[in-house]
Amino acid sequence: MGAPPVLTLAERQAALIKATAARQERARVKEQIKKGVIPLNEVLESQSPAILKMRVKALLEAIPGVGIMRAATIMERIGISEKRRVKGLGAQQLAALKSEFGVNS
Repeated sequence: MGAPPVLTLAERQAALIKATAARQERARVKEQIKKGVIPLNEVLESQSPAILKMRVKALLEAIPGVGIMRAATIMERIGISEKRRVKGLGAQQLAALKSEFGVNS
């Protein structure tokens, strides 16, 4: 694949800031899901780059009443890879997730 690009100090700093902001946004969204402030379908339909890169497993585990085992069971039944991110979900997988949690789109 080759060596990673050589970045200047300013480029590295900008990348670190961007990555930190993305992690903070994902953490904020997971916290809002836990508290019931934000509905699941809003997250699944989000166009935010940070949310699109969130792992489906982490998203499901943030839902109240869904732990590690239930999230894994749901993903296996629907046919979602453990490494899948929100952006990579297909239309049928999205529909199955929404149906699983009683979300109307």
